[in-house]
Amino acid sequence: MSAKHLIKTTDFCVYHQLEHTFITDLQEAGLIKITIVNQTSCIPDTELHKLERMIRLHNELDINIAGIEAITHLIERIENIQEEMRLLKNSLKVYE
Repeated sequence: MSAKHLIKTTDFCVYHQLEHTFITDLQEAGLIKITIVNQTSCIPDTELHKLERMIRLHNELDINIAGIEAITHLIERIENIQEEMRLLKNSLKVYE
């Protein structure tokens, strides 16, 4: 992954006024992926949407890491079910 698609975690934390431990806790819970480049932890741009959603859950609703983990798991299940429904609907169109 090229460096232009990475954001330093320190820059991200300053911008969002976060403690670095929040990002570390999310990584340890397996909710986001952090890339190490030249001994600097960076966030891939593909993780930004998920990470910003988790920040909103934490800041606006005061949800802890365990709650964020549960909510994220449920959101992923819903998205998978929606994708499966879309595929099934497309399969049914063949028979109409």
